[in-house]
Amino acid sequence: MSTLRFSLIICTYMRPEPLIKLLKSVQDQTLYPHEILIIDGSTNNDTELVLQENSFENLHYFRVDDKDRGLTRQRNFGISKVNSQSDIVCFLDDDVILEPDYFKNLLHTYEVFPEALGVGGYINNEVKWEKIGNNYIPLNKDFCHDGWKRTDGSRFVLRKKLNLDSNCPPGFSPTFSHGRSIGFLPPSNKTYQVEQLMGGVSSFKKSVFDTLSFSTYFEGYGLYEDADFTLRVAKKGKLYVNTAARLAHFHAPSGRPNQYSYGKMVVRNGWYVWRVKKPKPSFQDHLKWNCITILLTFIRFTNAIKGSNKKAAFTEALGRTVGWWSLIFNKPVISSKDKTNV
Repeated sequence: MSTLRFSLIICTYMRPEPLIKLLKSVQDQTLYPHEILIIDGSTNNDTELVLQENSFENLHYFRVDDKDRGLTRQRNFGISKVNSQSDIVCFLDDDVILEPDYFKNLLHTYEVFPEALGVGGYINNEVKWEKIGNNYIPLNKDFCHDGWKRTDGSRFVLRKKLNLDSNCPPGFSPTFSHGRSIGFLPPSNKTYQVEQLMGGVSSFKKSVFDTLSFSTYFEGYGLYEDADFTLRVAKKGKLYVNTAARLAHFHAPSGRPNQYSYGKMVVRNGWYVWRVKKPKPSFQDHLKWNCITILLTFIRFTNAIKGSNKKAAFTEALGRTVGWWSLIFNKPVISSKDKTNV
């Protein structure tokens, strides 16, 4: 059993029922957190009331006001409240449910790889994978990795046809960004080195936060804040994903932005993350980033004609379009702190 002391931070917003389901799965863990910090940005007291009705060991509740509301600000607030004796700080989204050995397997990774600055868990309910043999010949719709395959969505099939696919393993960002996330790692029970983690299933050595914090550029919902932070951490040391540390993600709809705002964030926040890592991209990288951004916007517009949720697809595509055009006249300003910490 791990001797590491670890704290769990859960940032939540208007999701009392999913939060309780998560905490009950934490309660069933074979390795229990030394402290649980609930950082609540809700604009009502529903979450506070439901926590008063349900008792969880080592839990500390904090309700934040406007100046600390939003995912990155709530995470930074939570870090400031972590016990000084903790070795590891874990983060979980409020709409996930853990398998019983999640923390046991996550913490064990730090013992196997003592140089690790961060370790991520593995979401196992979103993608269907299939084990393949050595002689398997992949189709264009397949994505294959480490003896497993999954079906690519239309965006990656098109990108492969146009020679715009990522040239890096999953969890690594190419020089033109638009890489494949850790969701493209197979359920092999192996541990893989990466340079990006998903913030809602992540953990870091507490010492990381002596010099780094989550960027406050990412307001509110904070899309891609995890990519920004972990790319900066990866410049200082190694990050891993342990696919044996498993959990399910249920994407609670409450607390999410509307599709127009989401589409705009995809482009503008994506540009920010790309340029923090690559301040001076080559002409080819610049061309590829823009081509992929336009292609993904086009696909969302086609979804508005052929897809099952036409209105959502159209409003997201509109947000992406506005976000792309806005980069010509009003690029995001990269903070000097984020530049320094790359």
